[in-house]
Amino acid sequence: MSARKVSLFGGRLEGRLFRISFSGELAYELAVPAGYGEGVADAIMAAGEKHGICAYGVEALGVMRIEKGHVTHAEINGTVTPGDLGFGRMVSSTKPDFIGKAMLARDGLLDPERPRLVGVKPLNPATGFRTGSHILAEGAAATLENDQGYVTSSAFSPTLGHTIGLALVKRGPERVGEKVTVWNGLRNEFTDAVLCHPVFIDPENEKLHA
Repeated sequence: MSARKVSLFGGRLEGRLFRISFSGELAYELAVPAGYGEGVADAIMAAGEKHGICAYGVEALGVMRIEKGHVTHAEINGTVTPGDLGFGRMVSSTKPDFIGKAMLARDGLLDPERPRLVGVKPLNPATGFRTGSHILAEGAAATLENDQGYVTSSAFSPTLGHTIGLALVKRGPERVGEKVTVWNGLRNEFTDAVLCHPVFIDPENEKLHA
């Protein structure tokens, strides 16, 4: 979104401030030389104490990014295209050439049956599923021949009160609303679920512009 140099501690230290949000909230990231990280963090916590500031860890950050449908290495795994992740509109159709343009024109990467990003949630909020579980059509036998895709990321959402996940599923976006079975063959677990939009919370991005 944007970035600029900033001065800290009365000009004694220079850093870079980024308007970035990995969690979907109004957020910023501050970069300083590694040796100053702890001191800057302590100063931020002290300045925010009167406002009730508190730290949150990478586990909470991971849950929040899944709630917002934000992709990370689990989805950007070297097998996907921008179109698979819903970013096709970000690829220029007018530029004469760019790295990767020839590859994107290959038949296999244009196949409408390709696994594409979609959300998944259990039909019964009291049940859950694990990352890496396979997606089966409702009523299909639990075989690899019937594999429709897999759960790339999952977490329990405290806000929603149930497990949510992101998945790469054949024709995923066209199948939103379809009931499926989430199958974990290693643990012999079966969960009735439904495919849904990958953004579970704040689809209008109101928090991002708070």
